[in-house]
Amino acid sequence: MKRKRAEAVIEAVLFTMGESVEIGRLADVIEEDVKTLKDILKGMEERYAREDRGITLVRFEDSVQLCTKEDMYEYLVKIAKVPKKMSLTDTVLETLSIIAYKQPVTRAEIERVRGVNCDHAINKLLEYDLIAELGRLDAPGRPLLFGTTEQFLRCFGVGKLDELPELNPVQIEEFKQQAEAEVQLQLDV
Repeated sequence: MKRKRAEAVIEAVLFTMGESVEIGRLADVIEEDVKTLKDILKGMEERYAREDRGITLVRFEDSVQLCTKEDMYEYLVKIAKVPKKMSLTDTVLETLSIIAYKQPVTRAEIERVRGVNCDHAINKLLEYDLIAELGRLDAPGRPLLFGTTEQFLRCFGVGKLDELPELNPVQIEEFKQQAEAEVQLQLDV
């Protein structure tokens, strides 16, 4: 397939899907290998930037999505309703960070780290599509396993989990001590 035609097909597929599409599937659609597809995608990204277009390609671990550029938001608001804004409380953010760094993780493991029930936080994160059920642990009771989603990567501006900030071992130890102190305080009350 000629390059111009391949780009048009990729745009059509990504626009129509409205969500990310696996790179392997896109390569199959344009009947090219993955390396060729990645070259085409790189060219499209450069052209979108050079021509000051309203769209961009966003890459995730093994997929790509056609998105509106962030600086176009103010214009979109004029024509569409303002999207519902996520409000992530400290509790929800703490739960999300545990899931992001320890995934796949069960509810019991999250609660063990936090020291409190996390039903509300998990339900909010599922509602916002920041986490998803990944399956069940092969253990008694077959508890659900949770992990982050592509929406999480999109919202936090990372392409893959490897790009998350490294945890500082000193801070981890301080957090552990604070959590243990809170649990002890609750037990004393």
